[in-house]
Amino acid sequence: MDEKEKLRIDKYLWSIRLFKTRTLATDACKAGRIKLNGQNIKPSYEVKIGDVFHVSKGIERKQVRVTGLLHSRADAKTVINFYDDITPEEETLGYKSMFHAPTLKRDRGTGRPTKKDRREIDDLISDEDVKSQE
Repeated sequence: MDEKEKLRIDKYLWSIRLFKTRTLATDACKAGRIKLNGQNIKPSYEVKIGDVFHVSKGIERKQVRVTGLLHSRADAKTVINFYDDITPEEETLGYKSMFHAPTLKRDRGTGRPTKKDRREIDDLISDEDVKSQE
């Protein structure tokens, strides 16, 4: 294989802007957050066109198909030509709905919650946990 046809997975993920630094991409591979066919892969894995990777970044999950090899970091408009985001729409919507969850706010200066207030807060939090598990 020619040197231009070889590319490490950590460098690829960094160059297509899925990770801010190459070190973060390497750490994600070592931690098992990058998978190919359900298998954890090492940072030195050589990327091939057509590979489909499952990338977990915090609560965000992505599925990425390699369409081209990019050897250096480029701007966002150029990067789009080197991968396809094939993440199912259900997962994408689930990730976005996490940000629209109700939040608890108390008026400033009201002091500590009473025992009754605390029970209501606990009930509200447990209801949110049940909804997020469904």
